[in-house]
Amino acid sequence: MTPFPLDVFTEPSDVDPDTLANLGPLRRFAGRWQAAKGVDLNPKAEGPERRQFIERIEFVPIDPQANGPQLLYGLRYHIHITTEEEDITFHEQVGYWLWEAKTGLILQTLAIPRGQVALASGTAAADADGFTLTATRGQTNYGICSTDFLEYAFRTDAYRIDVTFNADGSWSYDIHTTLTVKGQDAPFDHRDRNTLLRVGDARPNPLVQILAAKAPPAG
Repeated sequence: MTPFPLDVFTEPSDVDPDTLANLGPLRRFAGRWQAAKGVDLNPKAEGPERRQFIERIEFVPIDPQANGPQLLYGLRYHIHITTEEEDITFHEQVGYWLWEAKTGLILQTLAIPRGQVALASGTAAADADGFTLTATRGQTNYGICSTDFLEYAFRTDAYRIDVTFNADGSWSYDIHTTLTVKGQDAPFDHRDRNTLLRVGDARPNPLVQILAAKAPPAG
């Protein structure tokens, strides 16, 4: 039995325009973050390489989004990572984090400029202190899509991110990306983890800013 309604066209009415008030557990992401002690374990020809990295992330509230009756609130994000040893970008990533209050569904879309995109999913309560999202190669809903070269040399078979919101206001992630690397018999667990500290707050989403500018002065 499908969990979806028969009417797939009618969008919800009386939608609250305030994204920051309707993000569930993602509300704690909103804003700008930074950390200098992230750890990356990646595959190399001579064996696994461990690198420490500097990470900056910004999460920007977007206006509510509707897929017919499905209502999503979300954040657009940008990750930029460097290392102390090199000025060149170590990792770049963009995408969206999305929340459906009705079902507790959390989505992460991600795209990296080496020819790879993914859509990961999980569920959580609105006040959850953490959650897990996953994506699997070959799935047409929550899957992973890569270039021919990456499929040939560094095939990504699975992605998992565990997020924890800490009592001091920081948040941590632990990512496991399962790779099939050409010439290696066993799958490689490409792991990234970090704890981010807030360095800036988020502004309201565009619609809320527009409505605030149109509102008559108080008094």
